[in-house]
Amino acid sequence: MEKIKSTTVVAIRHNGQVVIGADGQATLGNTVAKSTVKKLRVLQGGKIVTGFAGSTADAFTLLEKFEEKLGAFGNNMKRAAVELAKEWRTDRMLSKLEAMMIVADKEDILIISGNGDVIEPDMEIATIGSGSMFAQSAARAMKKFAPQLSAEEMVRESLHIAADVCIYTNHNLVIEQVKN
Repeated sequence: MEKIKSTTVVAIRHNGQVVIGADGQATLGNTVAKSTVKKLRVLQGGKIVTGFAGSTADAFTLLEKFEEKLGAFGNNMKRAAVELAKEWRTDRMLSKLEAMMIVADKEDILIISGNGDVIEPDMEIATIGSGSMFAQSAARAMKKFAPQLSAEEMVRESLHIAADVCIYTNHNLVIEQVKN
């Protein structure tokens, strides 16, 4: 049985704003299974926003674990991310999960993977999923050559560009801004 996969997520910090967005496509093999998947979750009253790519069920398991870690470490996002990555890598059941996460608050944007990685991305741009390199390239160009754009405009356009070239990314976007 093939797994349902989800695709492109982008987070950008620009001019004091942190915005994260995702497309809505989930695929089953080479077929669109759903075009309006919600890949973002708002936590802590909007102070933390997460996005996921990969197997949907796996991502929800990781999201629950991340929320547990937030509670255990006083809502310290960076510490919760590190502890989740450690457990994800060493726990027998969690190590089989196929997903990645971006977590963002007003201070940090982090990419969390099952390899034990917690990555603070360059240029305050984080991308995951099958369209991530297209979205990242677009976001980098906008930050460099169109700094007058808002973080939300950059996220939106990065996702649209990815959707134009990646068959696993669509134009049904969900975008959230981290509250300060």
